[in-house]
Amino acid sequence: MKVLVVGSGGREHALVYKIAQSSKVERIYCAPGNAGIEELAERVPVQADDLEGLAGFAQKEAIDLTVVGPEAPLCAGIADLFTKRGLRVFGPTRSGARLEGSKVFSKNFFRRHKIPTADYQVFDDPAAAATYIRARGAPVVVKADGEAKGKGAVVAEDLDTALAAVDDIMVKRVFGASGDRLIVEEFLVGQEMSVQVFTDGEAVVPMEPARDYKRALDHDEGPNTGGMGCYSPVPLVSPDIMNAAIRNIIHPTVAGLRQEGVRFRGVLYAGLMLTNGGLKILEYNVRFGDPEAQVVLPRIKTDLVDVLVATADGELSALDVEWHEDAAVCVVMASGGYPGAYETGKPVHGLERAKEMRNVVVFHAGTERRDGQVVTSGGRVLGVTGLGADIGEARRTAYAAVEVVSFEAAEFRGDIAKGVAR
Repeated sequence: MKVLVVGSGGREHALVYKIAQSSKVERIYCAPGNAGIEELAERVPVQADDLEGLAGFAQKEAIDLTVVGPEAPLCAGIADLFTKRGLRVFGPTRSGARLEGSKVFSKNFFRRHKIPTADYQVFDDPAAAATYIRARGAPVVVKADGEAKGKGAVVAEDLDTALAAVDDIMVKRVFGASGDRLIVEEFLVGQEMSVQVFTDGEAVVPMEPARDYKRALDHDEGPNTGGMGCYSPVPLVSPDIMNAAIRNIIHPTVAGLRQEGVRFRGVLYAGLMLTNGGLKILEYNVRFGDPEAQVVLPRIKTDLVDVLVATADGELSALDVEWHEDAAVCVVMASGGYPGAYETGKPVHGLERAKEMRNVVVFHAGTERRDGQVVTSGGRVLGVTGLGADIGEARRTAYAAVEVVSFEAAEFRGDIAKGVAR
């Protein structure tokens, strides 16, 4: 088989890493890829948002399977275009991707299908949103409607923060057109967790759970980021909780989409809150989490290509998906200043040493190769993943590798998976 992976981050490196282990795959391409991915796949100079360019390449090279990593091309309709041209693609159509592409759509969808979620109001006028927030009081959650690379939700514990979020989203337009509308949402109290599943629009296959860390600094302080680390499995997510999430959240979502004429094929990634009133859905992503993919994908025992093909072909119910018992911990190394302004072009040292370490995989997220040397090219630069018999061992392995790798002004959290029991 020939496989094309779309994207250039740590999630895509994890996908390429796992796809490369399949005996069914003879060649892997990645568009546009990064310095780490190019060790396993041939890089294609086509950007992830160039849908026509990607489809043209897939047709020309007779690609057997295209796996779409980021949300933007999914929301733009890449799966629709590929399907129309007779190309097999892993990822939902544009209609299904609205679950992530529009938070207003998703919240209204939850309401239509009686899926438990936080109370909310939608606004297209900043003054009206500010008036509502003043009347309601804090804490509240303020969310931009559209795509915001995981940074569009502000948990506001006081009125000033909430009003500033409205100003940033709707007046300063920090997320562009994604801020045309916003949601002011009830602040839920409880334990936050994530559940990712494969689904072909009928069958649902849960992945091993993962927990990520969004804040930039230790102790969950600092601004929101795309994710500073994660671990898997998650002791909090017991079999009973997982079954409840599938029964009360995931299955009604898949069935609701079918009722509305959408057969969703790909990954559903549910951000959930376990409250005193039970599980509630916070929001959906329609692709693998990043960095969650960097701890979940190394743990899948079944050939990932079989899972991706079965999902894309609507035959997931015929597949038995198995997982390794080992735990995984990922620590993200970021450029100094991230998620604010940061410099790029910094040489990365120690990658060869890390490669020689047992149970370590370094996934590249924001890297390029210049004059034969790997340099930084983004905010999140590397995802250093350690594997082990339990969370503690995996954590020690990951941080030992972090000490080996370096670049100027590198930043990382020191508390990923700290104190986790398993």
